[in-house]
Amino acid sequence: MRLVFWVAIFIFILDQVTKYWIVHGLDLARLGAIDVFPPYLNLRMAWNYGINFGLLSQDSPTTRWALILVALFISGGVLWWVHREPGGRWQAISAGLLVGGAIGNVIDRIIYGAVADFLNMSCCGLNNPYAFNVADISVFAGAIGLVLFTPSEKNAS
Repeated sequence: MRLVFWVAIFIFILDQVTKYWIVHGLDLARLGAIDVFPPYLNLRMAWNYGINFGLLSQDSPTTRWALILVALFISGGVLWWVHREPGGRWQAISAGLLVGGAIGNVIDRIIYGAVADFLNMSCCGLNNPYAFNVADISVFAGAIGLVLFTPSEKNAS
């Protein structure tokens, strides 16, 4: 469990530092867009009030606090699960990625009322209209890792 917490803390700090630097340091909140290496890497300010791809994106206190509670519940469930059924180093890293990213986005919802998304990547003639952040990448990678690196019941016995 120690590895889970260290990975989660690292991801949480990395997420919050990058968000602060991009949103406030580079003033993306005011500028709205910065082309870094177009079209492959751009910074596009997007305040996400919902979940992925703008789902449940009502800007209401009820939605905000419901999403905070869901993220905390899922994070707690993942921690409980990997504590009760440890699956090795990669499972612990995956759980840490997911929990650290989820808590990073929870802090955004508490501070800003929405998640600060800013990374935008397009390629090969396809224009990606969506933005994401370090926490989003971590949650996605952590979820995939938990699927891949958690032993199945058949293999665990």
